[in-house]
Amino acid sequence: MGSMFDDEEYLIPPLSNYSYTFPNPRFASDEGLLAYGGDLSSARLLTAYRNGIFPWYNEGDPILWWSPDPRLLLYPEKFKVRKSFRRVLRSGRYSVSFDRAFAEVIRHCATVHRAGQDHTWIVPEMQEAYIRLYEEGFAHSVEVYRGEELVGGLYGLAMGKVFFGESMFSLASDASKVAFKALSDVLGAKGYDFIDCQMKTDHMVGLGAEVVSREKYLDALHEALQKPSDLGKWQHFTWSYPYKEEEW
Repeated sequence: MGSMFDDEEYLIPPLSNYSYTFPNPRFASDEGLLAYGGDLSSARLLTAYRNGIFPWYNEGDPILWWSPDPRLLLYPEKFKVRKSFRRVLRSGRYSVSFDRAFAEVIRHCATVHRAGQDHTWIVPEMQEAYIRLYEEGFAHSVEVYRGEELVGGLYGLAMGKVFFGESMFSLASDASKVAFKALSDVLGAKGYDFIDCQMKTDHMVGLGAEVVSREKYLDALHEALQKPSDLGKWQHFTWSYPYKEEEW
């Protein structure tokens, strides 16, 4: 990745450590690489997400900032529950909590084996930055337990009425899918517009996520950010299946 910065074709600007201004993502290439460098301070990260930009890079590379076109969104009401997964939900084998083990969740996301990947982009400084955002009330986790064992989960950020999904992990069959379903249900009940899944994967599309243009995404993001945020820890959020009316 680093070699592209010497190629005039890309014209990717560096970010100053003292400025939180990003290039306009509407003018980025479809690939979406906007800038490099800067830092992972809370102020810079929050500014990035509010503009539809996220960091993604490998260890040893400079921080790379992206806003790809198209974008993948899940509208909570469109989550697909297939018959086999409905049986998993009804089995009661898993329990779900929110914001009770954020550091464990992000470390599992960083270390779990993924097919076709021999390293992680969730490098130690990335983990530290999101744990800091969790302590500040912007980042959140969903934990899935089998008995007392943490077997799945996900994490991301929330601002306005949008959740920016970052990563998930599963150590047991369908555990991460349960986490995503719980998040979708709770956010849907709270009036969230969508979950930003960033880039297309067959797994997410199978759960109901939809590909939209970056232009449509940025317009929808602007509207969602005008709505009240659920700032602070989400430990009081609850979810179970079948649903209970008093939940959420």
